[in-house]
Amino acid sequence: MDIVLIQPAVALIAGILILIFPQILNYVIAFYLIIVGLVGLFPQLAG
Repeated sequence: MDIVLIQPAVALIAGILILIFPQILNYVIAFYLIIVGLVGLFPQLAG
């Protein structure tokens, strides 16, 4: 999969989770930032 397709899908899922479970906002943001950071540093991880 291409990172261009993954980021909007992750953002959509994160947004839905935050709407349903607002108390997990910090975890969703932290997970998203870690994944984006790792893919930025190591592009070969994205595919």
